[in-house]
Amino acid sequence: MNGRLGWSIVVVLAVIIVALAVFLFAGPTSAPSSDNTFVSPFPSQPFESENVNVTSPLPNAMVAKKFTVVGEARGLWYFEASFPVQVRDPQNNLVGQGIAQAGDEWMTTEFVPFTAPVTVTGYSGPADLVLLKDNPSGLPEHDDAVLFPIVVQ
Repeated sequence: MNGRLGWSIVVVLAVIIVALAVFLFAGPTSAPSSDNTFVSPFPSQPFESENVNVTSPLPNAMVAKKFTVVGEARGLWYFEASFPVQVRDPQNNLVGQGIAQAGDEWMTTEFVPFTAPVTVTGYSGPADLVLLKDNPSGLPEHDDAVLFPIVVQ
């Protein structure tokens, strides 16, 4: 009977070790959301600035090559209800872009919701998501931009 008890203990311990290994090493490292944005394993808060707030993607989030930026910007950032969005690699090369479209009346100084479908081509890795104030005058004193890091899959 002692032999059977010993083998039973060994089998139970082996099962516990395998279960712990699966739990520790095979668990997901990021959770996909419905808009192809993947949450980084490093927690982050939505991006907020004086003129632009972004709720998706979060700073440091992993994103697909096609993703949607969702947030709000002050009406002064828009021209004809839109403003440009860019993705730039660590060398500041343009690797993706899109156009943010106002979701409401944009001729105001208040925050106006926007969505911006963005497409990245030929690049994956760390990047900056850049939201540029639309400046049809081209005058540098009217330029403004905000940016935060993302990771393109």
